[in-house]
Amino acid sequence: MLQLEKVDRIDGVMSKINLVAGGAGFIGSHLCKELLEKGNRVICLDDLSTGNKRNIKPFLGSDKFIFKQGDVTDLNIFQYLDRFAIKEIYHLASPAEVTYFVKHPVDAAEANSIGTKNLLKLALEKNAKFLFASSSEVYGNPKEHPQKETYWGNVNPVGVRSSYDEGKRFGEALTMGYHRQYNVNVKIVRIFNTYGTNSSPKDTRVIPQFLMQALLGKPLTVHGDGTQTRSLCFASDLVEGIILAMESQETGPFNLGNPEEYRVIDIANKIIFATKSTSSITFVKRLKDDPARRKPDISFAVKVLKWSPKVSFSQGLEKTIKYFRRIIREY
Repeated sequence: MLQLEKVDRIDGVMSKINLVAGGAGFIGSHLCKELLEKGNRVICLDDLSTGNKRNIKPFLGSDKFIFKQGDVTDLNIFQYLDRFAIKEIYHLASPAEVTYFVKHPVDAAEANSIGTKNLLKLALEKNAKFLFASSSEVYGNPKEHPQKETYWGNVNPVGVRSSYDEGKRFGEALTMGYHRQYNVNVKIVRIFNTYGTNSSPKDTRVIPQFLMQALLGKPLTVHGDGTQTRSLCFASDLVEGIILAMESQETGPFNLGNPEEYRVIDIANKIIFATKSTSSITFVKRLKDDPARRKPDISFAVKVLKWSPKVSFSQGLEKTIKYFRRIIREY
């Protein structure tokens, strides 16, 4: 990694750089990789509460990459960031795993409120573009299917998931507030269920949890009767959509996800088959406010961004299984 003064300037001129908040996380690390491969300079900011330095290890020796451990709610971090000529800010700094944000509701709420405000103020000061990584959770347990960006959602504002659901909704509102009041160039993407490499083996979302259980020969825990649905997008497809959204002239919001819809019980069976596992399936109590159906309408992203997923579930699952077989030794 370059020393700070060398990162700040190239031939005496301030070097412009992209900031990825949450860059050591599952999706953030893939975004850092893609931005670097496109020739960008990247600051990865992460408090490592849910991210992992393992995800960014390949970049740590690059003269175009800086890792800074810190929390987007901490103003001291922004004194450090102030010295950089930041041109783009990607805000992915929020816990997204249900089990985690149910146990740490304040962390999730503050990351999407205080953290969003801090990053938006930085964008205003730097005249930088800002992208807010929102979520399909803004739709709650949807009564519209599939979900379009025009749907306002069905969210329990005081439920166990509300710190994340309402946090994302408030983050969107604040993002648009800075756009309308201060003319900040903003983008909003609503991320649907995503899977792939760099997932944490401790993540309790459907794909990583089922894979770990299958590879360890443990029963796969299906909530309820498993008839609830999810639409699963491979990480590389999602990151392509995020970058296209940042490059777009539109603010969004853009639904980013794969509209192929699967029942959770079918996902479990597919993973058992694909891993050649001897695991059984056990049914447990369904989580409160768990969405019954989840499927994005991506017609707006297709039209405006010229984006659509390319990786099939079978292809993506094969790559993800190989990754989990490799890291399971560290578990």
